[in-house]
Amino acid sequence: MPGLIDSHQHIATPPDRPTAEAVLRRLVYSGVTAIRDMADDLRQVGDLARAALLGEIPGPDIRYAALMAGPGFFDDPRTHQVSQGETPGAVPWMQAVTDSTDLRLAVALARGTHAAAIKVYADLDHTTVAAITAEAHRQGIPVWAHATVFPATPRQVVMAGADSVSHVTLLAFDGADGQLTSYKNKPQIDHQRFAAGDDPRLEELFALMRQRGTVLDATAGMGASDALAGTGPQDAARAAANAELAARLTAQAYRAGVDISTGTDYETDPQDPFPALYEELAFLVRRCGIPPEQVLRSATLIGARSAGVENVMGSVEAGKLANFVVLEDDPLRDIDHLRSVTLTVKRGRRFERGSFVPGNCHAEEPGRVGTEESGRVEETR
Repeated sequence: MPGLIDSHQHIATPPDRPTAEAVLRRLVYSGVTAIRDMADDLRQVGDLARAALLGEIPGPDIRYAALMAGPGFFDDPRTHQVSQGETPGAVPWMQAVTDSTDLRLAVALARGTHAAAIKVYADLDHTTVAAITAEAHRQGIPVWAHATVFPATPRQVVMAGADSVSHVTLLAFDGADGQLTSYKNKPQIDHQRFAAGDDPRLEELFALMRQRGTVLDATAGMGASDALAGTGPQDAARAAANAELAARLTAQAYRAGVDISTGTDYETDPQDPFPALYEELAFLVRRCGIPPEQVLRSATLIGARSAGVENVMGSVEAGKLANFVVLEDDPLRDIDHLRSVTLTVKRGRRFERGSFVPGNCHAEEPGRVGTEESGRVEETR
């Protein structure tokens, strides 16, 4: 089957090279041949992306974003973690945007980091989101946005032209009572409003997303993961409520025909033999009712589209990169059969599952397959 794509990863918040290399190694030995890194310290991510691309370290291709947000966001501790030595909001990979920002220059600076996209995060109104998106598209780079940017609503983010929106539970703020203000002051979500799984206001939003081709990076399974369960009964109850909300909204989005990619936004324990992406795929099948074949399409072809690389990956066909996975058992029969992976091929390089050791960031030199140095699939006649 085609190589898997995780459309929501963070591998350098804060930067930790050995940990990042261990995560990347486990991903590629588990059949993941590309990821979207959704804004980190791009000084480290850029080097990791180069090393993985050239085969110096085992890992998937990394498509990464430079972040833009309102000034009020930049007292978030994570922004300091990824801007160490510099001023958060004043570096090319993490910029504070105001009405007076020269967006032509801001986008050009972001592109100078070799970012594949602009990530629009928080504390921006719909006019500014639309202006960022228009300038990014003019300079030939996509926009990956939070589904609600606060105060910009989901509908406004989609109408602004964002190519993908992240976190399905943020869609619950569409049509919320009262005006949205800031990322730090989110209103309470009315879970009962979505209990039936057919909210009419979201149905209108999903129709708009389908019409405009907006990809939903759902990150649906986060609330159901043991890795994020918290430590007490209140944490567990909150996680369970969020998981149920995510399941209902994702199921409604799927029924409405929205293209859904498979992002995680977390990772499993380092000693776990498999990455969080497997949990996300199982959640989409079992909790959201999406058929395995459609979930695998989300994890391959739609994932490639979310990353802007559908022309070179996401399916196994002539002219695309030699990115594929070999399994013992059929994941169409049971999504957990992904755990029977025996071989990953990424850009023509072999990663034999039998040589993988959980928690170990060192790898044997990967082998090569095929006849083209570029690692592209040749047409067989």
